Amino acid sequence: MGSQILWFLLLLTLTTICKSKSCHPNDLKGLQDFKARIHSDTSGRLNKWKSQDCCKWEGISCNNENGRVVQINLPGLYTSGNAPFQSTMAGELSPSITLLKFLEVIDMSELVGLAGQIPPSIGLHLPNLRKLNFLSNNFSGSLPQSICKLSKLEELYLQENSFSGFLPSCIGGLKNLRRLDIHSNKLSGAIPESITSLTNLESLCFQDNFLNGNIPENIGNLQVLKELDLSNNSLTGIIPRSVAKLYSISSLYLNDNQLEGEITLPSKPGQLSSLQFLRLQNNRLIGTIPPSIGYLTSLQRLSLENNQLKGTVPSGLGNLKSLTQLYLSYNQLSGQLPRSIGEISQLLLLSISHNMIEGPLPHQISSLSNLQSLDLSFNLLKMSTIPKWLMQLPSLSRIYLAGCGIHGEVQDYIKPLAKSLQELDLSANQLSGRIPVWIGSFTQLYTLNLSNNKFVSEIPSTVTNLENLGVLDLHSNKLEGSVNSVFQMKSRFEGGSLAYLDLSDNSFSGVIDQIGRGGQENIRYLNLSHNFLKGRLPTSIGALISVQTLDLSYNRLGSNLPTSLANVSTLERLMLHKNHFTGRIPEKYLKLRNLKELNLSDNLLEGKIPYGKPFVDFPKSSYSGNRGLCGKPLPPCKS
Repeated sequence: MGSQILWFLLLLTLTTICKSKSCHPNDLKGLQDFKARIHSDTSGRLNKWKSQDCCKWEGISCNNENGRVVQINLPGLYTSGNAPFQSTMAGELSPSITLLKFLEVIDMSELVGLAGQIPPSIGLHLPNLRKLNFLSNNFSGSLPQSICKLSKLEELYLQENSFSGFLPSCIGGLKNLRRLDIHSNKLSGAIPESITSLTNLESLCFQDNFLNGNIPENIGNLQVLKELDLSNNSLTGIIPRSVAKLYSISSLYLNDNQLEGEITLPSKPGQLSSLQFLRLQNNRLIGTIPPSIGYLTSLQRLSLENNQLKGTVPSGLGNLKSLTQLYLSYNQLSGQLPRSIGEISQLLLLSISHNMIEGPLPHQISSLSNLQSLDLSFNLLKMSTIPKWLMQLPSLSRIYLAGCGIHGEVQDYIKPLAKSLQELDLSANQLSGRIPVWIGSFTQLYTLNLSNNKFVSEIPSTVTNLENLGVLDLHSNKLEGSVNSVFQMKSRFEGGSLAYLDLSDNSFSGVIDQIGRGGQENIRYLNLSHNFLKGRLPTSIGALISVQTLDLSYNRLGSNLPTSLANVSTLERLMLHKNHFTGRIPEKYLKLRNLKELNLSDNLLEGKIPYGKPFVDFPKSSYSGNRGLCGKPLPPCKS
């Protein structure tokens, strides 16, 4: 009897071993076909798929009871040896993936090179699928109608691919869906009304597509929805009133569409009480900012900029004690700012530029001890001088007061901000006198814009201390002297920090022999036009290997064009007209393949225009006014 039991146990063990070493034929074929379509896998995981026991393959999980494959986990970003590793796969998804009919999870996210289409019959063969993740690959084609048959699906991630066509009208059939993300594709058409049947949905992200039509009227049915992002599409119509029924909503992004009508949300206290982030910018919204906006007491960020809003800024904004960022720029708001704005104690950023706000500024703004960025540019403030109390805000690091009617000299009480100020824009005012020498102590400064004022004299030599400066705009002043000090600025970065330099429309003179020599080689935009610069354009200009726009027009520069400029392969705009350049256009300039705009007119150039792209594509006006030039597109050269 004991021997019989022993044999039985041995047989049972052998049967279990045999089962564990086998893989259901359909699962095995489906996975082998998938592997066969992949011709590159930088992770090396597929190379280990060699035995017949697919349940032991890396990235594969099976059901312990029936041995069928239930999960394929092959994300591009995964942990290997306790360290994150980003892998890629190149190839196409095999339709045979639908043979694995017990699949519950497919995660092939962020493999980048994985292409193909979702199998049209996916919903008919994978009834147990709970999660499908194809995030950030190269899939294309339309979303199959059969996807609506995946009744157990809870998570669907198809974002950052190249899917096109319409959203399936039957998508409302996915009753268990909690997360739906198809952002950054090429989907078009309307959002199906059936989407409002997905009452378990917590996150809905359709941003960055080509969707049009109205937002579904009953979107408010999605009462457990926490995140709704429909931004960057072409949606029209009004914001549905039912949005107020989204009791759980935390993030509502409807920006960058063509939405119209008034902002009617919320209509009473308690609505949208969980809302933290509201973005409605870049639409066509009209009317006023409703006083009821003050009911959104959980709000942290509010953006209404670039609409057609009118009227005053409501005092109810003072109730938003959690608000950290407020964007109201580019509207038609008028009147004075409410005193209650000083009660938004957590405010970090306040942007109200390009409106019709009138002065004086409420002194209560001085209570905003956390304020880091303030933009009041281009209003009707008529400030005359910058309020001293404004410059005493302890956290202020970005100040934009362009077009605010400020005149006179720059006041010394700005000096205490030297250690913290990162951006300063005082352009389009009536400032006069010298640029103060103490500006060189603002060593954290990244942006300095003093353009369109009446500054005189030279650029102070202390500008060389601005080692973090990336943007310097002094155009349209009455500055004179040399520009060389700008190219000798210190920098903590290899190649220099300066990316944008505009000194045009001044009275600068002398040579520019330090251009490209002082360590500032990463300049992308350089405009020295409309000055009195003279002499040779130095060969060191070829060191500006990142420059895209170079404008030296309307000066007195002369001699031959430097051949070294041919090395600046990034150049897109080259404006050298109205100077005294002589000699030939260097043949090597044909290497400037990215050149889209060229003007060499009104110089003393001669000889044949180099033949070939991009030079043959430019009009005659690019070369006119040079009596010695010939060849296409000008008349042929005389033999």
